[in-house]
Amino acid sequence: MTDPAAAVEPGVDVHEHAGVGDPNAHHSPEQIRKEMKVYLTVFVGLAILTAVTVGACYGLNLPVHQAILVALIIASIKGFLVAGFFMHLLSEKKVIYGVLILTVIFFIFLMTLPISHHANPFGS
Repeated sequence: MTDPAAAVEPGVDVHEHAGVGDPNAHHSPEQIRKEMKVYLTVFVGLAILTAVTVGACYGLNLPVHQAILVALIIASIKGFLVAGFFMHLLSEKKVIYGVLILTVIFFIFLMTLPISHHANPFGS
């Protein structure tokens, strides 16, 4: 086996440059405890938001459209927590913005198709 430090400049700590997705990255117990605390906090937040959703459904006696709005707001917050922390999307800003820009481009393209078809319905 080769020494991973041999591939790096002398005097540079290999573990300092190990990425999050690097399977060879070694995490200290303090770092693992910190990450576990974040995950447990998010889990508790999701559990509380689930209870709030159930409480809003049965306890507030809101009209249907308002109850749906409240449920969608809570679901959006829960989706952000899951995607941001459990899926680690908060640390992937460049990829997220790239996908968002590509989505907007495709959306604009797809919205122009009916317009161009309506202007020229027979393709001639």
